[in-house]
Amino acid sequence: MNPRTNGSQELRLGPRSASVDSQAEVAHSRIRVLFVCTGNSARSLLGEALLRHHGGDHFEVLSAGTHPAGVNPLTIRVLAEAGIPTDGLRSKSVNDFLDQTFDYVITVCDDARQVCPVFPGVHESLHWGYDDPAVVEGDEATRLAAFRRTATAMGERVKQFATLVHRAAVTASDRA
Repeated sequence: MNPRTNGSQELRLGPRSASVDSQAEVAHSRIRVLFVCTGNSARSLLGEALLRHHGGDHFEVLSAGTHPAGVNPLTIRVLAEAGIPTDGLRSKSVNDFLDQTFDYVITVCDDARQVCPVFPGVHESLHWGYDDPAVVEGDEATRLAAFRRTATAMGERVKQFATLVHRAAVTASDRA
């Protein structure tokens, strides 16, 4: 039984084209990454958007919070300023993903690190601690500067992660 069809049988209308097969192969070989923080309002969403942008089709990227609090508008603003797509970004609960497997689960705050559930089949759990820009007080310019600092720091780390992980995956597939 195919778990992606919820128990129903797949309907086949003849042989699959090469493009469908190659699309399925690409989807299967994508590296699955989940970014987790407490509210899923800033840091984990930044990680999701940044890795989608810098990692491209090599990654399937999601984010979630242990206590989702909605998307902070400054998260969207900072990403938009950087020209990074924000389509589909929304605050989600880690509970939505407990039955899924990931190659990497990356916590981006200390609180989430302490309470992050164990995901089946996780290849690697990483912790990248960043201060929460959503809790910075002050005028809009001060708060926006905090979001920009976090996005810049995370962006550099995400670029390195995407390069190293993709290179390792290509090397591993070449050996197979």
